[in-house]
Amino acid sequence: MVCEEMKGKTLVISGGTRGIGKAIIHEFAKNGVNIAFTYNSNEELAKEQVKELETKYAIKARAYHLNILEPDTYKDLFKLIDEDFDRVDYFISNAIISGRSVAGGYTKFMKLRPRGINNIFTATVNAFVIGSQEASKRMQKVNGGSIISLSSTGNIKYIEYYSGHGTAKAAVEAMSRYAATELGEFNIRVNAISGGPIETDALKAFKNYNEVKDITAKLSPLNRMGQPNDLAGACLFVCSNKASWMTGHTLVIDGGTTFK
Repeated sequence: MVCEEMKGKTLVISGGTRGIGKAIIHEFAKNGVNIAFTYNSNEELAKEQVKELETKYAIKARAYHLNILEPDTYKDLFKLIDEDFDRVDYFISNAIISGRSVAGGYTKFMKLRPRGINNIFTATVNAFVIGSQEASKRMQKVNGGSIISLSSTGNIKYIEYYSGHGTAKAAVEAMSRYAATELGEFNIRVNAISGGPIETDALKAFKNYNEVKDITAKLSPLNRMGQPNDLAGACLFVCSNKASWMTGHTLVIDGGTTFK
């Protein structure tokens, strides 16, 4: 899929150095879209990726530090983006948290703790809200745009230890529908893309990764785990003019796993 109308436009995406975010960046960049992406800790890797994107695709790319647990910093981040780019056309809320920050949130229901749940909600819902608010202000200046929140089928299908994440994903899908309803007058479309289990470093960090991988392959008629590129192509389509009447929708990309 080549989208000529996207050439020269700008994507802002959180979490772009690996996994799904990295795949999305390359999908957009090869269609001539300029890229502003965030990273959390690995500045050197981010700089290398900027160089690779600009060399390989002849587009403009910049990387910015963002702690997704401090979503208010999006306001200052977008001011930096304004200095480097003259427009914002697409915003994808992709970054997630793992490790210590999800302690008490990535567990079974009876072991859930407020701090872990709050962290997951902040990184998923609050970050989407504030990032989208800032992005939409810029999109209004260019007569519209497209916003996507990455979600997960873990909010409609039981996954062990996933209650905190799954509930937050359900909330962000609802929030995206509210945003779509209120931003439509500015020609800004807002959608969620809900992926089944995708093979990424983040998923591999889960203590039941091997079990999830085996179950996913058995559930999918395609007999495999999802890959980052499976969601990247969907993001490109949803942001393109080919999806110009799609808003307030959750697009499920799950390899058929939620049916069986």
